[in-house]
Order: sequence, then C-alpha cells, then structure tokens
Amino acid sequence: MSDGTATTTAAPDLEAALEKHRVELTGYCYRMLGSSFEAEDAVQDTLVRAWRGYDRFEGRSSLRSWLYRIATNVCLDMLAAGNKRARPMDLTESTPLAQAALTPRPDHTWLEPVPDARVLPTTDDPAEAAVAKESVRLAFMAALQQLPPRQRAVLILREVLAWRASEVAELLGTTVASVNSALQRARATLAERADRGAEAEVSDPLDEEQRKLLERYVAAFEGYDMAALTALLHEDAVMTMPPFDLWLAGPADITGFMTTLGAGCAGSRLRPVRANGLPAFAHYKPDPEGGGFAAWAVQVLEISDGRITGFHCFLDTQRWFPLFGLPLRLEDEPDQVEQPQ
Repeated sequence: MSDGTATTTAAPDLEAALEKHRVELTGYCYRMLGSSFEAEDAVQDTLVRAWRGYDRFEGRSSLRSWLYRIATNVCLDMLAAGNKRARPMDLTESTPLAQAALTPRPDHTWLEPVPDARVLPTTDDPAEAAVAKESVRLAFMAALQQLPPRQRAVLILREVLAWRASEVAELLGTTVASVNSALQRARATLAERADRGAEAEVSDPLDEEQRKLLERYVAAFEGYDMAALTALLHEDAVMTMPPFDLWLAGPADITGFMTTLGAGCAGSRLRPVRANGLPAFAHYKPDPEGGGFAAWAVQVLEISDGRITGFHCFLDTQRWFPLFGLPLRLEDEPDQVEQPQ
C-alpha cells in the first residue's frame, strides 16, 4: 500500500494496523455497494487515504472509527450516481418457460456474490458470527440496496455493527435524532420487503437436515435427475441467472428450463464454496470440445422449511471463479469434498 507519498510521521506499524481492518471494512463496503469488486476498490481507497492522512488523525476516536468514517465517505461518493444493484426479481416479472429468453444487462445492474472469507471477520462469538452472515445474505443485501445511501449506512452501523446512535451521528456529522429517524425509516422499508417472502433459514453451521438436503441436491444435479430435484425445490422456488434478467418461478419451469435451454449442463460437477453466508457451489459443466469440465457458474442456494427456495446462478465465470480462488477448468472429476459448513 505504501507508494512513497505516505507521511513520514506515520507509525512504523501503521500499515499492519490498517490491514488488520481490511476484512471488516470490505464487509461494510460490500453491504453499502452490493458489489464485491467495488467494495475492494473502496477499501483500498480508504486505506490509502488513511495512510496518506495519518498525520492529521488526532486520535479523538479509535483508528477503527476513523477508518469507518473514511470508508463511509468513499461509499457515499461512489453511490452518488444513484445506481441500485438488484436481483432479476427486483427488476422484472417472472417469465413463463415458453417465453424464456436470455437477455443480458450490464454488470453494474446486478447484486454480486462475495466469498465469505473476504467479508466475514473471524470471531469467537457465535451470535456475532451469525449476524454477520445473515447481513450478507442475498435477500438482505437486495433489501439494503433499496435504501437511500445514508439510511443504508445508518442501518448497517446500528443493526449489523452495533454502533451507538451517538457514534453514528458523529461519524455522519449529524444528530442522534436524525440517526434514529433514518434507522426507523430503514427498518420500515426492510420490514415491508420481508413481508413479500420468507428469508433463507440457514443454520450456522448447517444442521443435519440441511446437510442431507445439500447432499441430495448435489446427487440430483450431477445426475440431472429432474424428479429428484423437483422433490427438493419449494413450490415457490426461484431461479436466477445474472447477467441475464430472466428469472423462473416454480419447480416445473426451473426443471423445464434445465432440460431445454439448460440441457448442456447435464453431467456437470459441483464443488462447494462459501458465499454470502449461504450454501454455494462452483458449477463446472462438460466441455465437449476440450474434454473435462469448464467453469459455468457460481451457484448460491437459499433454503427455507427444508426445501431450496432460491437457486441463483452467477454466470460471469471470468470474474467470479478467480475471486473465489477457483480454477476455470477441471480436467477430471473432482474428488469428493465436504459440504459447506
């Protein structure tokens, strides 16, 4: 991070002290921006600004609070254009299978997945870990993106990071009354969205029923057994495929798509990954020309009431697979690996 322009009065261990906060800051910026890559850019900008401006840090707050102030300003600047990242179901009605068409939209349209390790700091507190995971799940992230930026910051700082109202007011340069008002409005918006559908119910770690559900899912998907897959899908299950705005609702249309437009995925292999605090898989489909298996999607699953309610396939493999540390090809079938915890 040092580039020769940093202040000479900075503490010798400053860079290490700043880096210690990278993961939690990335989680904060990801919640603010809805983009894995923009979050990393925002954090890098934050740490460079902190390095260069450390001689102006007066120590009236902790280094952590100061970094969050910088990160918040960076994110608010990035959000000034007003773009709201979304999921396909936030933008269009579901499409009947007979009318299914794969129409892409630009990358900046979509809420992006993120590896757990990049946004979830290590903690010995199970309750804190559970809140952190719940606050990066796709449904919650999609709801956050509907909030005005300052309301978004208030809700994350107060509800997710458990800051006091006075601390948030100082960070944002406003009053406690203003913070409390913004929090009340943000809660009302999230409550309205929550009424539209069930949240994912995923234990941390996965309970035995959820583990068995995922094992059956892998067997059904790799075997391309549509009857078995149908038995695992909730009657209101949805399937999305960013960057395409198409989304499908219900087991019949989902499995119908998989056996028609998606038939090339028969014989695929799944490898577990950790994404958005939810069960997820790297999906490799057979490569008839080169042999082996080619990267196809990062799948993120939502589970509720013992069934799969969301089946979200992020198809831009050139971006997602390197982010998750995954190879773009499997020459042979992967070894059996444990399900996500």
